[in-house]
Amino acid sequence: MPAINAIAADKLVRLLGTPRSPAIIDIRNDAEFDAEPRLIPGAVRRAFTSIPDWAPDFADASVIVVCNDGGAAGHGAAAWLRQAGADADVLDGGVIGWAGSGYPLLDTAAVPPRDAAGRTLWVTRARPKVDRVACPWLIRRFVDPHAMFLFVPAPEVAAVAARMGATPFDIEDDGARWTHDGELCTFDVMVEGFGLGAVDGLARLAAIVRGADTGRPDLVPEAAGLLAISLGLSRMYPDDLEQLDAGIAVYDALYRWCRDATGETHDWTSHKPAKSRVRA
Repeated sequence: MPAINAIAADKLVRLLGTPRSPAIIDIRNDAEFDAEPRLIPGAVRRAFTSIPDWAPDFADASVIVVCNDGGAAGHGAAAWLRQAGADADVLDGGVIGWAGSGYPLLDTAAVPPRDAAGRTLWVTRARPKVDRVACPWLIRRFVDPHAMFLFVPAPEVAAVAARMGATPFDIEDDGARWTHDGELCTFDVMVEGFGLGAVDGLARLAAIVRGADTGRPDLVPEAAGLLAISLGLSRMYPDDLEQLDAGIAVYDALYRWCRDATGETHDWTSHKPAKSRVRA
């Protein structure tokens, strides 16, 4: 049973990747982080010693504090955050308990350098269709909630990346890390590269994205539908960032189907209560 103002790992893992996931703040010190240099997907690191500086940023937010073991550091930080106006709880058992339960952890070595505001910056080709919407969704939900994305003309991607310190993705460059690899699309490469393959539902979603993005809509039944929706969105939104916002909502829904609803059907009678039998 979790302590007061604490959340169990099996409950937090169900919130990962969803629009209502709380902000997850990892406050481990450098020595603790070096011993386990991975993060709970979607978490950001903040220094315990500078809580007064960053706590106001989370006023009115739902927050889960992650420390090494779910002990005094986590409860102290959560209490301070509550004083600052946050709805803050501690992850029961901390990172040690999370890892011991076999829950997914993000490979931070794969995460690009962050800017002065703590965000990752990415650049890709303009007019996204499938991969260039799916990958930002994955990054925002599991890697960096505050990531920024630049959409530029294809010939300018490399120059913009060099000039602005952005990480290119889904580009026609065999030497790039975040792009297609054989039959795998960029989304596949990111799921594997960030160590997210164990996240429930992502493997099924990756197959759908791959089929839609690589001209193989017969790979899984849902791929053709995703391709149709993606092409429709690209015609509805002339602004790439507006299209990205709309597309993220699509992937939120598709991810939840992949994780929770693949066995559910729907027809005229599927939601009607069964008729009770009246005995004569």
